[in-house]
Amino acid sequence: MILLRVLVLYYSRTGNTEKMATAVAEGAKSSGNAQVDLSYFVEADDLGIVDAVIVGTPTYHHDMPIDIKMLFEEAAARRVSLRGKIGATFGSYGWSGEAPKVVLEIMKNKFEMRVPEQPLLAKYAPDQNVLEQCRALGKRVSESLIRQI
Repeated sequence: MILLRVLVLYYSRTGNTEKMATAVAEGAKSSGNAQVDLSYFVEADDLGIVDAVIVGTPTYHHDMPIDIKMLFEEAAARRVSLRGKIGATFGSYGWSGEAPKVVLEIMKNKFEMRVPEQPLLAKYAPDQNVLEQCRALGKRVSESLIRQI
């Protein structure tokens, strides 16, 4: 059996995106065939050793947090190959919510990742319905990895 690796990377100042990340990771683990790493920080090179990257980012002042932006800039500078890997995004926001969309565009257009879904967004704190959607997102990503082998 091949063990697939899923990285759930998140940034959270208020805890809202962290709650979503935990639920996404639970969903990814539920497929049973994926090693799931839930992390607040990774090195750019770490992106290249996983099969899927799911990024949780809140939107602050109509932008993604600088930590997420710098990670992708460093990955590009180091020429970390993400081509063909599965990418997905999610995040919480207060008034605009564009950061997960921007990250998804970077994954697709700059790194040539496969991004089969739109970002999953939660206004303010995620409720139980949103957390279930997060679990479903993680599970779909894991299952899509299994189908591709």
